[in-house]
Amino acid sequence: MALTGLFLCTFLLVHLIGNLQLFKADGGMAFNVYAVFMTTNPLIKFTSYGLYAIIIFHAFWGLYLVSENKKARPVAYAMVDGKANSQWTSRWMGVLGTIILAFIVMHMAGFWAKYKFGEVPYVQYERNIVDGSMTYGPSAPIESKKEQFVSAETGMEYTIVKDLYTEVAVAFKEWWIVLLYVLAMAAVSFHLVHGFSSAFQTLGVHHSKYNGLIKFVGIWVFGIIVPILFAAMPVYFFIQ
Repeated sequence: MALTGLFLCTFLLVHLIGNLQLFKADGGMAFNVYAVFMTTNPLIKFTSYGLYAIIIFHAFWGLYLVSENKKARPVAYAMVDGKANSQWTSRWMGVLGTIILAFIVMHMAGFWAKYKFGEVPYVQYERNIVDGSMTYGPSAPIESKKEQFVSAETGMEYTIVKDLYTEVAVAFKEWWIVLLYVLAMAAVSFHLVHGFSSAFQTLGVHHSKYNGLIKFVGIWVFGIIVPILFAAMPVYFFIQ
């Protein structure tokens, strides 16, 4: 759980950096090109299969541990004061993890599966190679996910890609989808506040010399900054 959890924390950072391109004011070109790279690069594709396996393992092994803990004491205590011995995030890790797993399934069905197997329209970007000005608009489908070339006659660079950016923008105009994403990021926040520091403790990295830094990163980076930035994406499109 510790090793897979820390790997998923690393993935979250990488995924966040890529998705921050949604905020770039270029009609979605940077994000759409990034999406092509993430779904066509051989190394990324190979790594993604391992990522899917790790997500499934981490989720179901966590549920298994929760089940084993309950089996270890089938009769509950007559009096329980959980906060006296542990934080509530620790006691609710199973519930938070289940919420996150359900969100991942919804997220991948709504965007990843549609991009890979559904009908996503294409967009053509035309960039002037002299002054850098750019226009874009709908394009006829092409055989690949990306086509890029420069025309000496027009002095323009043409890029044709699947328009996942518009799919994202349209989806996040629905208030209930935005609300689900924000609530899911709240679950991610509480899950990581406990999970990040707990993972290091499980691996034996528990020392006064390091505990302060680990706690700081767990709370401020993975508990606050990362979830807020992810939640800001649907909110950004909703209020536009």
